[in-house]
Amino acid sequence: MQGVLTGFAVIAVVIGVGYAIGLRGYLGDNGREVLTKLAFHVATPALLFTTLARADLSVIFSSRLLVTALSTIAAASVFVAVGVVRRWGAGRTTIGALCSSYVNSGNLGIPIAVYVLGDASLVAPVLLFQTIVVTPIALTVLDLTSTGEKGPLWRQLITPLRNPVAVGSLSGVLVSATGIGVPAPVLDPLTLIGNMSVPAVLLAFGISLSGSTWPLRGSERTPVLLSVALKSVGQPVAAWALGAGVFGLRGAPLLDVVVTSALPAAQNLFTYAGRYRVAETLARESILLSTVLAVPVLVVVAALLG
Repeated sequence: MQGVLTGFAVIAVVIGVGYAIGLRGYLGDNGREVLTKLAFHVATPALLFTTLARADLSVIFSSRLLVTALSTIAAASVFVAVGVVRRWGAGRTTIGALCSSYVNSGNLGIPIAVYVLGDASLVAPVLLFQTIVVTPIALTVLDLTSTGEKGPLWRQLITPLRNPVAVGSLSGVLVSATGIGVPAPVLDPLTLIGNMSVPAVLLAFGISLSGSTWPLRGSERTPVLLSVALKSVGQPVAAWALGAGVFGLRGAPLLDVVVTSALPAAQNLFTYAGRYRVAETLARESILLSTVLAVPVLVVVAALLG
């Protein structure tokens, strides 16, 4: 319980600071955009590289990863299906699908894994799956469907290799898989730069809240409600059903996969929406509401399965 409250308290304070900065205008009119670009192009790739370069890739073959992958696919697929039927567009549907299934495994997942589950490494399967598989696919879709000149076919095919977040993730996996030792003079600066990622994302998110309307009052009401319902209820229920019914998980392993699936949508999804200038309201409101709802959801999960 302490881990849940601590993790959310830290996030709330930093977002509150960003909100105050936005109200006072300390960073000017382009403050949020600068923080978003800093996180997307510099800090987040460095964070993912240093994290994955030191990760134990054996978790890829665990049953926890399979449950995580299948529950993620289930939640995202529902949103995509509705988005196709309602003709919400590729970019909007992609952001909504991410908000429905992409959990906050970093700045919130790690403290919860430590305090609730007792082991920070338990969040590694979802972190690896999201950064190695989900992020490159989603950003490639956003790259290919964004407005502007797409260039020749060969350039489109190597889109994942030109995305800084995907490059950081895949480079970290390559280092870990090959066992290459990264010297401290290289790793330490990257670690320092990567430490800017979470604060930059949270501050940019807080700034975006200043001057914005209350959630669920605009044209994004339906996709926001759908993504929040899938993230807060659909994905953890899918993880429980798959873990208990298909993979036969019981006790602590089952609690692990359901708790990680019940984490709210990650704040860096707002960075992606801002970077591609698509569905920013959908991302902002979905993240905000799923984060608020995650507190009672995680408490219920811990009480039922703990």
